[in-house]
Amino acid sequence: MSDSQSHPAQWMDALLRAAGRDARVLRHEVSFAGHDPVYSTRFRAGEAAAAALGAAASAAADLWCLRGGAPQRIEIHVRAAAASLLSFMYQRVSGLPFERGSLATTALYRARGGDWIHLHGGFRSREGTLALLGCADDADAIARTVATWDAQALEDALAERGCCGVRLRSADEWRQHPQGIAIGKVPPIEIFRIGAAPPEPLRGPRASDSGARPLSGARVLDLTRVLAGPTCARTMAEHGADVLHVRGLRLPFVEPFVIDTNPGKRSCYLDLDRNEDAERLRWLAREADVFSQGYRLGAFARRGFSPEQLAELRPGIVVVSSNCYGHEGPWAARPGWEQLAQTTSGMALEHSGSEHPALVGAALNDYTTGYLGATGAMLALKRRATEGGSWHVRVSLTRTAMWIMSLPRVAADALPRPVDPVEIAPWMMEMQTAWGPLKRLGPIARMSATPPRWDLPPARLGSDPAAWS
Repeated sequence: MSDSQSHPAQWMDALLRAAGRDARVLRHEVSFAGHDPVYSTRFRAGEAAAAALGAAASAAADLWCLRGGAPQRIEIHVRAAAASLLSFMYQRVSGLPFERGSLATTALYRARGGDWIHLHGGFRSREGTLALLGCADDADAIARTVATWDAQALEDALAERGCCGVRLRSADEWRQHPQGIAIGKVPPIEIFRIGAAPPEPLRGPRASDSGARPLSGARVLDLTRVLAGPTCARTMAEHGADVLHVRGLRLPFVEPFVIDTNPGKRSCYLDLDRNEDAERLRWLAREADVFSQGYRLGAFARRGFSPEQLAELRPGIVVVSSNCYGHEGPWAARPGWEQLAQTTSGMALEHSGSEHPALVGAALNDYTTGYLGATGAMLALKRRATEGGSWHVRVSLTRTAMWIMSLPRVAADALPRPVDPVEIAPWMMEMQTAWGPLKRLGPIARMSATPPRWDLPPARLGSDPAAWS
């Protein structure tokens, strides 16, 4: 295996060590095939995703050993891992692809003095962004208006309104920024104890029982949307977890992303502003093993569902928190998305330069952060089983971007080779869904004893009762 092909194994081991995985545990045989570049970037997007997927599969295999199973052989193909960073683009419903829309309020614009800022007017941020700019929802009008603003002043004004947008920074600028300093001090996967609880064995069957899987019987509440959080729970579903996706009826959504991230799950609506629905969520949490949430800091604490409150409600719970900018520091409560993580971390600037900056053409931070969150959740479940305690797992898009940027670059003269549909055919699968016949990428990891799979097709939002199966 060449040096470039051996990197993912080294990075995977480093991720697991930094997350506190006991180096003395029984080792699994993990192999990686293929290498970058897949996308037109010098960042090792595919190999980084492969390392994260390898870490998640290893954490699942550790749980399998806790059930009495033997160590496994795990195989990750880098090019399939790279394809997973745009998995929503590989979907075909009744043979038809999804159209990829665009918004004038979600793009890079040049500000006064030549600096750049990335606006993100997705979901409810669009109206606030346009109100601040005082212009029409038109790319030319927005460009003219942004050109009258100082980039830093516009970033600050957007933040004050709870809207999304960041100015283009270099990696050095970000590392010296108070938020960059805060998250630079923590590993890509943070895991720490938040409460006392006795050791709790994994619920569900032993490895010798028919149909047993690493997460059989584990109950996961998924209160997330687009794309990292839902990918975290989807990854646990492929290892056998019972995942219930909880959404608010009035929250906007992007249907292709729902279809992409909801296989293996059931889905219900709860309105946490209604006392009876909040009480229903408390009932679900008391029976849960994992509570995964991806909303801005404080949104759940105000309703009695902070990590510490959940640990009191359900001693032994594992809480997973995913966000854009990290969980400590002045930006911890700011909303953000993939594009903004790339822009503020220095990734976009290095990728394309300052004259005409552009983003890496994949949701590499979103999906990879989801894989890291699932890894942390499974490592925490193992620690709960052996040490006891309630645990908090934290991941963020921008910390993931910093990790990817810490890895070696692809050679400058290496030519990208986009994924050919023929070569990923072994990972494609078909499912009958509420939308019609769906062809899509399946789980990427290959595991010798417990092949990952989804037992359920993607669920339409709110199509199931708010109850455990």
